[in-house]
Amino acid sequence: MNQLKEGEDFYYDPNGLMVLTAKYHLKKGYCCGNGCRHCPYDYKNVPEPRRSQLLAERGKSRDKY
Repeated sequence: MNQLKEGEDFYYDPNGLMVLTAKYHLKKGYCCGNGCRHCPYDYKNVPEPRRSQLLAERGKSRDKY
């Protein structure tokens, strides 16, 4: 992969942490198993029980909108 582009591949959250976007993850092509905030692969490689927790949290945040 080429150099990351801010606003496209990542952004900084209010705490100053770099957050990778779903677009970046799609370009990467797989779930890394780290439980990334914008994982478009439904956390496929995250071990249980963490995977179920992340999916539940994602569902709650989507229900707000």
